[in-house]
Amino acid sequence: MNMPKHVQTLIVGAGFAGLGLAARILREQSQADVLVIERGNDVGGTWRDNTYPGCACDVPTSLYSFSFAPSAEWSHIFARQPEIYRYLRQVAADTGVLDRVVTECELQEAQWDDSKALWAVRTSSGTLTADVLVVATGALSTPSYPDIPGLETFGGTSFHSAKWNHDHNLRGERVAVIGTGASAVQFVPEIESATKHLTVFQRTPAWVIPRLDRELFGLEKYLYRRIPWVQKAVRGSVYSLREALGGLLQHATGLLPVFEAAAKAHLLRQVRDPELRRKLTPVFTIGCKRILLSNDWLRTLDRPDVTLVDAGLAGVTPDGVVDAAGNEHKVDTIIFATGFTPTEPPVAHALRGSNGRTLAEHWNGSPSAYKGATVAGFPNLFLMYGPNTNLGHSSIIYMLESQSTYVIDALKVMRQSAIASFEVTEDAQRRYNTRIQSALEKTVWNKGGCSSWYYDSEGRNSVQWPTFTWKFRAQMQRFDEENYISRRMGPSFS
Repeated sequence: MNMPKHVQTLIVGAGFAGLGLAARILREQSQADVLVIERGNDVGGTWRDNTYPGCACDVPTSLYSFSFAPSAEWSHIFARQPEIYRYLRQVAADTGVLDRVVTECELQEAQWDDSKALWAVRTSSGTLTADVLVVATGALSTPSYPDIPGLETFGGTSFHSAKWNHDHNLRGERVAVIGTGASAVQFVPEIESATKHLTVFQRTPAWVIPRLDRELFGLEKYLYRRIPWVQKAVRGSVYSLREALGGLLQHATGLLPVFEAAAKAHLLRQVRDPELRRKLTPVFTIGCKRILLSNDWLRTLDRPDVTLVDAGLAGVTPDGVVDAAGNEHKVDTIIFATGFTPTEPPVAHALRGSNGRTLAEHWNGSPSAYKGATVAGFPNLFLMYGPNTNLGHSSIIYMLESQSTYVIDALKVMRQSAIASFEVTEDAQRRYNTRIQSALEKTVWNKGGCSSWYYDSEGRNSVQWPTFTWKFRAQMQRFDEENYISRRMGPSFS
């Protein structure tokens, strides 16, 4: 699609958030003036970019998919990356969103023009203006690299798991993996057999439970195709079970030792070495950090050609890596499995509000928003997957669809009431976040005794949603104009 000079609704990012919102906008109003810009060469977001071996979803696909676009073609309960990517491309094509996407178009700057009540946007493909700007770049889109002394001197190959180097052959190599989070848990068992030796650097052990995965039966797929309510019922049951788990993490933390016992039993079954089991046993409450799902991660670490280093990483030499105890490990390749930057999204540096400050300057290292969607001082701006909308138990797609409802209702109110601009009040945003932080104090994420990526530079949990997801959906059912400052400057929307 050619870049227009002006668009009513500009969406930045073509992953689950951006595609889902655009699809629903077009369902509500087929001729809606909406454009999606995407810095990559295709739609798909994180499921386009993360292609490391074994990449898969850790939420059952019956729930990790759009409610308005069910599919009977999933191969497993937990879908693999290639089929999730194909699913997103198919949804984009089927809903007409693909015709509204400009790829290889990166947002460089967006400045709010108060006199004209619009966003002046500069991209790598040109400039345009927009009445409403929706940032749907995701919380897990920009890889995070640790600051390690000597990395520039390394003579081998290094890359991040989110930017996997498929041209590099690991066969017969000595490989260091930095990090033991959700990505490492998936790719380490996949590459172990090819490497000569694998050294895994662990900063903090995580609780690991089995991934109850299997292939979907042919009969299941047949029923999903012929009797759609069967798939809806499965989706509902999975959702209910996940909400029950969320209740434990958020409101019944006294029952979590039962889950810890199950995780310890899993560890005992898969790891024979008592000292290795000790290194792999967390000292914090289960659920405080992301619970990892794997049937082969722990078993892989117990192999003789794999070394787990729990002393931390101190530096890099031309020939290898040095742990915190001063031991050098000779390696040929370093793979960083060090996650992303959810509390410091780079896109925040590109957004300038009504006072000229960037969103990053406004947040000052501690993101906050009203309902995870709007920010005082940034009129006509929506965030998808914004602060305090992440989950530890269920599907983020449910949260994104809830936010889409809110955005679509706001656009409707703007059209019907001829609103040129809206801005959430500072008081409404402050009161909302006070409630969120108060609720988080009672959850395992805040009182579980761990240090996690849920905390920002101010030591505040600016990532997690503190309670049941249905409560989030309930608050997003309508655009509450009473909590916003609205300006009417004539019928800007047709």
